[in-house]
Amino acid sequence: MLGFSMYLSRMLTADDYNYLIAMRNAGFNTVFTSIYVDEKDAESIKNRLNELVKWCKNLDLEIIADVTAEELKKLGIDINDVGQVQSLNLTGLRIDDGVRMETIAKLSKSMPIALNASTISEEDLVSLKEYNAAFDHLQAWHNFYPHPETGLDANWLKEKNDWLHSRGFKTMAFAPGNDKLEGPIGESLPTLEKQRHENPLAAMLELKKLSCDYVFIGDAGLKRSTIDSFENYLKKRVITLHVDHDLLELFENEWHNRPDAARDVIRLKESRQLQLLKTAPEEPENRPKGSITCDNDKYLRYKGEIQITKRDLPLNDKVNVIGHVVKDDLALLDEVGSNTQLLFLKA
Repeated sequence: MLGFSMYLSRMLTADDYNYLIAMRNAGFNTVFTSIYVDEKDAESIKNRLNELVKWCKNLDLEIIADVTAEELKKLGIDINDVGQVQSLNLTGLRIDDGVRMETIAKLSKSMPIALNASTISEEDLVSLKEYNAAFDHLQAWHNFYPHPETGLDANWLKEKNDWLHSRGFKTMAFAPGNDKLEGPIGESLPTLEKQRHENPLAAMLELKKLSCDYVFIGDAGLKRSTIDSFENYLKKRVITLHVDHDLLELFENEWHNRPDAARDVIRLKESRQLQLLKTAPEEPENRPKGSITCDNDKYLRYKGEIQITKRDLPLNDKVNVIGHVVKDDLALLDEVGSNTQLLFLKA
């Protein structure tokens, strides 16, 4: 399950429908929304929710809503009445604290239910068993954190995920978006504090390493270039890197990291054979993370090897610096492994 968010705080437009299409075509399959109701605007929220549900059905997208008993009541829905909840035609619910375990157990028998991964306890599991919950319909989802400096610690997330897995739960966390950052603060909506404003694809890949079974984009928008990067990765396992120079030799060829992945640099394994770049020594430069370099004649049999630095490295008179990966893509360098295919594009 790979998801993205669309919220109901404003009228939905044709641009929103086109965004659903673009995300589905890129490889996303689930929409997340949140039901928060100003009582003066309850009818509008219900109409927007119905419209979003209809769009998702048309596009074969699942839709899961974050709910509380109080917000559903404003829409005339009793969370204890399974029939009323089902009338919303949602794929499932994400339920935070404040709903009785008996109610959660009853709902789980009719639809997928996501619980708060950060707060669920052993006592909660005992209660759910006592109420005969359908555990195959239960998942554990972490929150996102709009307030800077309040996001989760990565080590804690991994430990919690391992505990949840030991209890049979699939887990989910949120990666940040990078377009139309959601209110109220506009500082992105990640689960991990370290990922605030980070490249969304890099954040997704890191969350997978931290034992998150599912990842959703918390904010309501991704840039078009980022959607394309997701599509390249999800459908072809290609990491897309945007660069600051017109390097046609990179843009027009297929590249892979070597199978013996180095600690400090990505080594393009095709480069020494192709010998596409000039190798006369140039004035040496420092090599901050993301520097694209070519070994020059002074490196003898290594001349022509193209590398991308994965950390800051000092100048070297045997190495020419020919360009840089843009700042927004630097986190992706840490996700390039053995034989990873790379696609270079002009920023």
